[in-house]
Order: sequence, then C-alpha cells, then structure tokens
Amino acid sequence: MAKQNSRKTGWTLGSVVALIIAVGAAWFGLGPENQSNENTSAAAPSSAAESTATPDTSQGSCALATLPREAAEVVETIQVGGPFDYPDNDGVHFGNYEGYLPQEHSNFYREYTVDTPGLNHRGPRRIVTGGGTDIDPETWYYTADHYESFCEIPDAE
Repeated sequence: MAKQNSRKTGWTLGSVVALIIAVGAAWFGLGPENQSNENTSAAAPSSAAESTATPDTSQGSCALATLPREAAEVVETIQVGGPFDYPDNDGVHFGNYEGYLPQEHSNFYREYTVDTPGLNHRGPRRIVTGGGTDIDPETWYYTADHYESFCEIPDAE
C-alpha cells in the first residue's frame, strides 16, 4: 500500500514539474512552433532572410495633392525659408537611422513637422527633405506615421 502512495505522489510530482517546464517554455517563447520556424528560416535562402530583416517601408510616390492640406502648407513654407511653427525642430538634421530612406551622407536629410489638426503636440506627420539647399531640396518625402513608412513627393518642387 505504501508503494502505491509513493507511485501516485511521484507521478503527480513529475506531472507538476513537466507542467511548470511547459508553462515556462511557452512564457519565453520556446515552444515547438518557434523551433520549427527557426529551422525553416535557417534553411531559407539568404535573399529571403535579408528581405525579412529589412521591411519595405516605401509606399512609392505620393502626389502633393493627395497629402493632407497641412503638408502642402509645409512645402510652401520650406520653399520660402520659413518661418516654421516649430523652429527648434523644423529644418533640423534627420538621421535616417532606421535606413528606410536611401543611404546618403549624414547631413543629407532634414525634417519638418506637418501639423495634425486636433493635437496639442507635434504629432506623427513629417516631411523629410534631402540634398539641394534649404529652400530647394533635391528630394521630398512624407511620413504619416512618425518614420515607419515614407512616400516620395515627386511634385513638391
């Protein structure tokens, strides 16, 4: 009879330990799904791995007329040299640290705030310019989501 109790206790203790390990593995994302995904991605061609490592954040081009009215106002303000609503933040260096825009030298890009009606702060919308001069940039980009994606504004000049 004593053997039966120790078997039940041993089996129950083993079940509890296994359950704790399974919960811990799930908590830290070490389930079988992740293992098979790792094996699949390791076997994938390097070009596929590279394309998933750098998300495509380009939305192509966007005509100025398709952007919010406030974006067109900022373009006009840039072309006349200001004044800007946020002089400490507008016309300053944009680092392109995420690498979503074409790679250029470190002082190539500048950013400008595009107001969002109803917000009491700068909000997420920006125009980023590159190259040229302060009032006649070579390239123009718009982001509505604080640098998560960009579209090039071909007709901003």
